[in-house]
This record gives sequence, C-alpha cells and structure tokens, in this order.
Amino acid sequence: MAGRRSTRAFRPDPVPRETVERILALAARAPSGSNIQPWKVHVLAGAARARVVAALTADHAAGAPRAAWGYTYYPVKWRAPYQDRRRALGWSLYGLLGIGKGDQDRMQAQERRNFAFFDAPVGLIVTIDRDMEQGSWVDVGIFVGQVLLAAEAMGLQTCPQAAFAMYDGILRDEIGYPETEQVVCGIAIGHGDPDDVTARLQTPREPVEGFATFQGFAD
Repeated sequence: MAGRRSTRAFRPDPVPRETVERILALAARAPSGSNIQPWKVHVLAGAARARVVAALTADHAAGAPRAAWGYTYYPVKWRAPYQDRRRALGWSLYGLLGIGKGDQDRMQAQERRNFAFFDAPVGLIVTIDRDMEQGSWVDVGIFVGQVLLAAEAMGLQTCPQAAFAMYDGILRDEIGYPETEQVVCGIAIGHGDPDDVTARLQTPREPVEGFATFQGFAD
C-alpha cells in the first residue's frame, strides 16, 4: 500500500491474460452492499487495445467536442484545500515534464497520453449499470482500489484514470458494452518505466490527524 503510486509511463513488456485474471479474481473479494458486486470490467490488450487507443487519441487530437462526463467527478465549485492539492499535483507533474504555464499544446499532448493508457500493454475499462445508486459507486471504488493493490502485490504498476469517463460513447462503440452501462474509469496495468521523468513524481499525503478524529481511546 505504501509503495503504490499512479504510474504515467510503462514499458512495452506484455502482461499475460492469466495474470490479469488473477488480479481481478483477488479484487473481486472486495466488499459490496448485500454482496451485489456492481462492478464490470472490459479488459483490453493487443489489437483490441490498439483500436480503442487509436479512436480515443484521434478524437482528442482533432479537438472534437467531448461528451459531458457521465457523472460529476469533481466539485462543481472548487475551494481550499481541494483546489490547492489539485494545483500542486498539476504543476509538480508539468514541472517535471518541462511544460510551462500556458503551454496548451504540450498540456494537451500530455493529457492525450491518458487515452493510450500511458503505453501500458493492458487497459481496463470499469463500468457500472446506470440504474445503480451512490452506494454501488462506493462499492466499485473499493473494487478499483483492490485491483491496484493486487497488481502491486504481483509486481505490476497501475494508473487509475477517470478521464475515460469523458469518452463513454466512443468506448461503447469500440468495446461493445450496452447502453445500460456507463464508464466509471480506466486502469492502466503493466511494468512501469523507472527511467521516465514522471517516475520521480512524489505526491504528498495528509497526516492522519489532518483527516481523522478519535474518540473514546484511553490516553
């Protein structure tokens, strides 16, 4: 858990299907309300992954209007401390990449790398049925966390990517899942490239006393 990080550059080394199946089987032990297990996963590798990546990156590069997010991911109105944390991450990453403020072309190019799964050989598209409520979204979030940890335990790196939720229509066309499902996020899985400059990115975490309160414990 302490070693997990969002990896933004991967080596081309393949990941066997059996390994991905094992990761998903372990993650499926995640708890869910009344054990309804509302997560669904579409696994992409090889030609299927290449087809999806080509469609997404071409659409992004063309500057085509994006569909609205299928759900509200970020706050409608940003405020401290969340806006401060978001900005700190963005400028830390762009600083490593040498992308200056206002350099929209390079910012867009870096954003586009999301839709290539940062070159990871395996991409997951996690979906949920549209008629599920907020509690089931919590369950899917727990499942996603389990995927990340299971992959880490097997010597692989990951990056959870909410940005895929902006391309639900293209993903549905390319993958073929029904309209009753909507994208929650993508997950890149593979062997991280330790020599890439983004591997130096360190994201701070709030100390426990910054987000938790304790009552009833003996001093």
